[in-house]
Amino acid sequence: MEGSEEHKKTKKDISFEEAKFEHTKLNAFESIKKFLSDLFNIHNDTDRDATIEAVKKDISFKGHNAWILIFSIFVASIGLNVSSTAVVIGAMLISPLMGPIVGIGLSVAINDVDTMRRSFVNLGVMVFLSVLTAFLYFTISPLTEETPELVARTYPTILDVLIAIFGGLALIVAKTKSGTIASVIFGVAIATALMPPLCTVGYGLAVGNLNYATGALYLFSINAVFIALSTFIVSKILRFPLVRYADSKRRKRIAQIASVVAIIVMIPSVILFLNLLKEQIFTNRTKDFVKNIVQYEGTEVVKFSQDYKEKNIQIYLIGRIVPEAEITDWKNKLKEAEDLEDANLIVYQGADQSGELQQRISTSLKTEILEDLYVNSEERLRDKNDRIAFLEDEIAKLKIRDIPFSELSKEVKLLNKELEQFSYSKRVSTNFEKIDTIPVFNVTWSKSLRNREKEEKNKQLAEWLQFKLKLDTLVLSE
Repeated sequence: MEGSEEHKKTKKDISFEEAKFEHTKLNAFESIKKFLSDLFNIHNDTDRDATIEAVKKDISFKGHNAWILIFSIFVASIGLNVSSTAVVIGAMLISPLMGPIVGIGLSVAINDVDTMRRSFVNLGVMVFLSVLTAFLYFTISPLTEETPELVARTYPTILDVLIAIFGGLALIVAKTKSGTIASVIFGVAIATALMPPLCTVGYGLAVGNLNYATGALYLFSINAVFIALSTFIVSKILRFPLVRYADSKRRKRIAQIASVVAIIVMIPSVILFLNLLKEQIFTNRTKDFVKNIVQYEGTEVVKFSQDYKEKNIQIYLIGRIVPEAEITDWKNKLKEAEDLEDANLIVYQGADQSGELQQRISTSLKTEILEDLYVNSEERLRDKNDRIAFLEDEIAKLKIRDIPFSELSKEVKLLNKELEQFSYSKRVSTNFEKIDTIPVFNVTWSKSLRNREKEEKNKQLAEWLQFKLKLDTLVLSE
C-alpha cells in the first residue's frame, strides 16, 4: 500500500511539473508574441484624420510649389549635365513631386473621387512643367553630351521597382505616424528619384533622342505607380475610413471607379514587375554562364552582351582559337542552364574573318576597350606626369650645381672685354609651397662704361647665360 501511495505521489509531482513547464512556456510564448506585436504594430500610433489632411494639403500645386519645382528641375538638370550625384540629390530633396502620387494612392483606397481627380490633374501639370523646364535648359545649354547620370535614367530595372515599392511603403508609413517623420520623407525622395527621369525626358526631347525620352518616362511611370500602389496597400491595411456619400447610388459608383482604378494600377504593375524580374534573372544567369562555362586555355573573353528580347548572348574572344567542338559543347550546356534554355550563343573570335566581326572589333568594341584603358590609366598617367615634373626640377638643380665655372668665365671674358670681375653663387628661396634654387651671377664692369652701356651689356650677358646654360631663370647683378 505504501509503495502504491508513493507511486501516486510521484506521478502527481510529475504532472504538476509538466503543467508548470507548459504554463511557463505559454507565458514565454505570449511575452514574445506581445513584444513582436508592440515592435511592429503601427495601428496605435496612426493618426488617420491628420494623415488624410496632410496628404490632401501636399497635392496642391500652385504658387510656391510651382516655383520650387521649376528651380529644383533646373538644379537636377545641371547635376545630370555635369554628372554630379550630390547636386542631383540636392534637387530631389526640394522637389514637391511626391504629393500628388501619394494622393492618388490614398484617394483610391478611401473612395475619394474628388481628391483622386485633383491628384491626377496636379500630377499631370507637374510632369508637363518639369519636362518643359528640362527641355528648355538642355536646349539652351551648350553641354549636351551624355553623362553616366543621364544614361542611368533611360531604362528601368528590377531594382528600380523594388526601390519604388519599399520607398513608397516607408513614405506612407512615415506620413501616417503622429508627427510626420521628415527624415524618412527626405530619404524616400532621394531613393525613388522621381525628378531625374523627368529631366532625362527633357534631355531626350532636346537632343532628339526619343529612346532616351520614352525610357526615362517609363522609369518615372514605374516609380509613380508603385509609390501610389504602396500608399493604397498601407491605407487599406490601416483601415483608413472611406469617404461617405449621402447618395447611395453615387457611393456605389465611386466605389466602382476606385476599384477599377486600383485594378488598372495593380495588374499591369504585377506584370511589369514579373517581366523585369525575368529580365534581371536572364542577365544574372548570363554572367554566371560566361564566368563558369565559357573557358578555354589561352583564350580570354574581351566582352559579352545579352539581349533578353531576342534571347541572344554574344561573346567576343581573343587569344587561341577555340575549336568548334568546344563551342558546340558550350551551346549544349547553355540549353541545360536554368532560365537560359531558349537563349542563342553567338561567339566571335579571331578565326572569324567576316565583315561583321571586323566591323564590331574596329568600331564599338575597340572604342569601349580604349575607353576602359583610358579611364583606368588616367590616374596613373597623372601621377607619372607629376613625377616627371619633379625629376625635371631635380635635373635642373643638378645642372646648376655642375656649371663648369672655369671654362664659362673664360668664354664670358672673351665675349666681354670690359668685364673686370665675374662670380657665381646659388640662392635658395621658398614661397612656403616649394623650394627653388636660383643661379646668381655677379659682374663688375670697367668704370669707363656708362650706365646705359652697362645696362645693355647686363641684358645681353643674362640672355646669353640663360641660353648657354639652358636655365629657366637666373639673377644677374652688379
